[in-house]
Amino acid sequence: MATRRIISTEKTILDRDDDDITSPVGGSQHQSSSTAPAVPIDVILKLLAFTFAMVVMPIGSYFLTVNTVFKGNTTYAGGLAAIMANVVLVGYVIVAMNEDQSEQLEAKKKANKKE
Repeated sequence: MATRRIISTEKTILDRDDDDITSPVGGSQHQSSSTAPAVPIDVILKLLAFTFAMVVMPIGSYFLTVNTVFKGNTTYAGGLAAIMANVVLVGYVIVAMNEDQSEQLEAKKKANKKE
């Protein structure tokens, strides 16, 4: 096998900087890194709120109605808990769809202002 000879002017892999490895030969281009979160904070807060509602509403409705409304019938109380979980899920889908539409409307308004 042939081995590669290191010339004294050539940098070894240990001598190279990060700029030499990432940039094309002959140029050092710096890319700015963004420290902003990938997801907006209002989206994260909505997700946390609906996660909390998905846990609390079905369990809370079950335990609140099993002895008071349905007088010990766990089947009806469990059915109501399932309905409440679906209500939270449908609410999340509606909010997500409205948020997606609002982004499209903002993009259209920006496009109309530029024209």
